[in-house]
Amino acid sequence: MHKVVSSASEAVAAISDGASLAVGGFGMCGIPTVLIDALMATSAMDLTVVTNNCGTESFGLGRLLSAHRIGRVVASYVGENEEFARQYLAGELEVELTPQGSLAERMRAGGCGIPAFYTLAGVGTMVADGGLPLRYGSDGSVARASVPKEQREFQGRRYVLEESITTDFALVRAYIADEVGNAIFHESARNFNPLCAMAGRITIVEAESIVPAGSLDPDRIHLPGVFVNQVVPVPPGTEKPIEKLTLSTTSGSAH
Repeated sequence: MHKVVSSASEAVAAISDGASLAVGGFGMCGIPTVLIDALMATSAMDLTVVTNNCGTESFGLGRLLSAHRIGRVVASYVGENEEFARQYLAGELEVELTPQGSLAERMRAGGCGIPAFYTLAGVGTMVADGGLPLRYGSDGSVARASVPKEQREFQGRRYVLEESITTDFALVRAYIADEVGNAIFHESARNFNPLCAMAGRITIVEAESIVPAGSLDPDRIHLPGVFVNQVVPVPPGTEKPIEKLTLSTTSGSAH
């Protein structure tokens, strides 16, 4: 039951070419940077990544993307990453854009053994009707587009069928984890992390603090250890950058 491993390198060693990964985080908050850095040190290529967004060019998943180690992304938001947009539009990267709530529920459903579900999100758009560009050609034409999804009417409203997501691995960042994998996330860093952990067949948690089994209040646990395979300690002083630094233009003390 003891799931703590000594290093991130050991934890990601089994991730190979073509693997699929669910990766937690939102923007630059709650990113499993230690595991991503360890993955950067491997030779794994052509990765499929399921995540809300790919961070920035120099941080988080953006590092793998800039190194052309990612072949396909299932995400909700291109965001501030210009290299993400460039690779997508240049036909170097396949991207399945998914409504944010649908993405979250697809991963949760995968972790719960639910094969698919109906949702209102995307009805009346290319998300449901097909034609959403998945990959562009080098000339800017659409090389591959999404196909129409099954739709059905319930109580007079139309819904679209979304399939659940499971991945080979999940990489997540926790605030505290115990030795058997029960984890707590700090405020907004909770974001997609628990859902990604549920979707992974092998889930690796990097934790800022690791405590003995049984020392966490069961009512505070956000992710049960049953979903976790390995726990990796985050080295002290690991960087936590701010995506957009906003400073007051008025004089006086900050509030």
